Amino acid sequence: MSPDPEPGPEYFEANLAYWQAAVPAHRRSEFYGIDEWIAEGAPPRPWEQAVLGDVAGLDLVHLQCHFGKDSLGWANAGARVVGVDFSPAAIDQAEELAERLGLSSRASFVVANVYEVPELLEPSSADLVYVSLGALMWLPSIDRWASVVAHLLRPGGRLFLHEVHPLGLIIDRSQDGWLLKGSYFETRDPMIETSEGSYTDGAESVGTYTTYAWNHSLSEVISALLRHGLALTHLEEHPWTSFARFPEMRGENERFETPADWVPMPLSYTLVAIRTS
Repeated sequence: MSPDPEPGPEYFEANLAYWQAAVPAHRRSEFYGIDEWIAEGAPPRPWEQAVLGDVAGLDLVHLQCHFGKDSLGWANAGARVVGVDFSPAAIDQAEELAERLGLSSRASFVVANVYEVPELLEPSSADLVYVSLGALMWLPSIDRWASVVAHLLRPGGRLFLHEVHPLGLIIDRSQDGWLLKGSYFETRDPMIETSEGSYTDGAESVGTYTTYAWNHSLSEVISALLRHGLALTHLEEHPWTSFARFPEMRGENERFETPADWVPMPLSYTLVAIRTS
């Protein structure tokens, strides 16, 4: 069983300060491309919809929803959506975007840390729990996260997770070649990074922040879900991710791939699990 660290609130407070600063830059960035997405009809990602099928009439909870683009894509496809994020700035933007799209009747948003969700949302209230790329690394305990997923899902309900691969999170490059930075497995102590800006264009206004993250191996994620009554129905590792993990990566439509002469490596993965009891 993976460790269950109880980090001090300073870790979450530091991460929240970063996300509060990043939200305005992300909202107007070409990376997220909100105006173009709206012009296309504000859809969910086609390849995600191919996995999940028709969501019309389903209750969907999006954990760590950021400013709600993915949440609203599913609402536009017919789901009743609740988006959850710990950043008040992100939720403000999500609500504004929902109003702009005319989706406020099908999408609502809650300011909360993921671990607080059982105190705020009813048990067995979701047909789908959706978690999109770059979410789990901000949580210290994958077991506690899995308990939240199980709390939300009705029997027969599904979890959809698309996440940075735990190997992709720690592999790095230097002039001497490849190296590993950090632990592949969940550890009590976080990975600490001090950086300027953010991962999108136009992020020079974000400033310099220190953030704290935790890796979770594939076996730790799967085992945690199994412990909490979910069964795995789909798992696929991808040699691409939705952002340029390395400067040499090129892509479009949120699929960035490494150069052809690099050794193929898993950079993200998709997982679907169903609550069996």
